[in-house]
Amino acid sequence: MTRTHAYAAPAAGKPLAPHTIERREPGPSDVEIDVLFCGVCHSDIHQVRDEWTGATFPMVPGHEIVGRVRRVGASVAHHVVGDLVGVGCMVDSCRACTPCREDTEQFCESGAAWTYNGTEMDRATPTYGGYSKRVVVAERFVLKVPAGLDPAAAAPLLCAGITTYSPLRQWNCKQGDRVAVVGLGGLGHMAVKLAVAMGAQVTVFSTSKSKEPDARRLGATAFAETKDPAVFTTLAGRFDMVLDTVSAKHDYDLYLGLLRPRGVMVVVGVPPEPTPVGAFSLIKGNRRLAGSLIGGVRETQEMLDFCGAHGIVADVEIIPIDRINDAYERMLRGDVHYRFVIDMATLNETLNETLNA
Repeated sequence: MTRTHAYAAPAAGKPLAPHTIERREPGPSDVEIDVLFCGVCHSDIHQVRDEWTGATFPMVPGHEIVGRVRRVGASVAHHVVGDLVGVGCMVDSCRACTPCREDTEQFCESGAAWTYNGTEMDRATPTYGGYSKRVVVAERFVLKVPAGLDPAAAAPLLCAGITTYSPLRQWNCKQGDRVAVVGLGGLGHMAVKLAVAMGAQVTVFSTSKSKEPDARRLGATAFAETKDPAVFTTLAGRFDMVLDTVSAKHDYDLYLGLLRPRGVMVVVGVPPEPTPVGAFSLIKGNRRLAGSLIGGVRETQEMLDFCGAHGIVADVEIIPIDRINDAYERMLRGDVHYRFVIDMATLNETLNETLNA
């Protein structure tokens, strides 16, 4: 085992602070990565505050990781020292069950090894995330970051990117489709960029009129302020797909009404309470309501390659690691456009300042 510097939450709701964790030595099929950048996902806040229950502490968050390969095991065939690589929400799975064989490891029947707040597949070794100096990951779960993408701005692709790309691909978003993106935050802004690159005409739905200029800058052709109830009548039956990224309480029936016959509404945001749905919202027009959970390794690599081909990255604000607690508070206020990314080089600087204080 190797001791590695990190930032961790010592207990639920406590501020993150410098911490030391142990990483395993790379095995024959493992890749050791020096973390360069780590995106800050809203789920990091949920986890460190134990809002989804079952959290274990100390917790090192972070599942939007971009770094350089430091060492590889003897059996590693697809990565070499110096490669720019990424790690997303998973670091392993059983690899034998039907979902794993079908490249949907996120549905592993044994339970995937999540990048943090979980365990390795031995169900004993805790996993720690990307708010750390290094990670060790099974080769199968290490992704190639295309040349030409800014490493910092590419980091959120490992969660926000695949979370929105996967439903667009699953439901065959294509040239000429009309797509409604609900919410323009970390997920929503990626949904706009990706849907536009696939050829869709995108309308952004938001409670905040002030977001219209950004929506249009990102490629949306129209904007609807949801505080005006008339928009749901005016735009009823217009869209092939509604991609709902909002995690606050809202009325699913209103958005189902925006769909054309046989259209689909895909939910990727997680409201705090169950949301009721009227049966006629689905029956009228054979409309469908679906959910989507990230994507498997193959699809995540496909997403990265798509982003490389189209020059797509997240809009980011890069922060030093010692501003992470402030960043969490700003995220809760909606004060970020559109994703925080930690420059992990600042971890060493923070530790040096702590030691010299």
